[in-house]
Amino acid sequence: MQINNHQLHIKSHGPEHGHTVVLLHDGLGSTRSWRRQVPALAQAGYRVILYDRWGYGQSEARPYLEVPSFRDDLADLESILSTLQIGSTSLIGHSDGGTIALYFAAQHPEQVTSLVTIAAHIYLEPKMESGVKKIRQTFEMNENFRAKFRGVHGDKFEAVFHNWFDGWHTPKTLDWDMRSLLPKILCPTLVIQGEKDEHATRQHAQDIADGIIGSELWIASGAAHMLPLEIPKLLNKKLVMFLGATTCPTKKQTSQLAQDH
Repeated sequence: MQINNHQLHIKSHGPEHGHTVVLLHDGLGSTRSWRRQVPALAQAGYRVILYDRWGYGQSEARPYLEVPSFRDDLADLESILSTLQIGSTSLIGHSDGGTIALYFAAQHPEQVTSLVTIAAHIYLEPKMESGVKKIRQTFEMNENFRAKFRGVHGDKFEAVFHNWFDGWHTPKTLDWDMRSLLPKILCPTLVIQGEKDEHATRQHAQDIADGIIGSELWIASGAAHMLPLEIPKLLNKKLVMFLGATTCPTKKQTSQLAQDH
């Protein structure tokens, strides 16, 4: 689909008339990052929209990544919802995708029914720097990692990595702090972070939750940064329960929730 003068790879799963849930992948990921969540959400009765963000996966190549504002990604998300005629939606975002979801919910509170962030960032902390450098070392030295990365992003795999790495290593990120925007988020919100996240302390997740009135915080025991892949069954159950409680669940969703209990 042509969005804002570039081609995006967009997928839709689940019932066409179900409540829409948009999945936003992490800074090095793609639609494949959600492969263990899509079946569970679709089976629960949701219309699941996910896409390779500009520059990622099967979407068109990208010259740079606008970090930390994610201005272009926010414009793409707004255009996708408009093109698909989606009036209201729930957002689930992981890592950079979680930050994009926070921005969008703050800027368009009338359009976001509920929000889930997984290992999102709202400022830069020292732990993130060391985690990012470790990923760079793996990218440069581990041929198996590079081969898998190329399998996801094709010939533009090096551009994907360097756009992400260079984007987070610009001077403007040092003073970045979006906590002042969080009170503008008015929808029910679930904040998730792994207990052993390599890129953020527990306080980071607590700060997100504290900034959003009425939000719920879940620190996943034993999990690190890649929760959608590390603890898919537990995460899926948590997502379905939260969405069911905040989006007027259908009979099918209600039945699923009853079975989980």
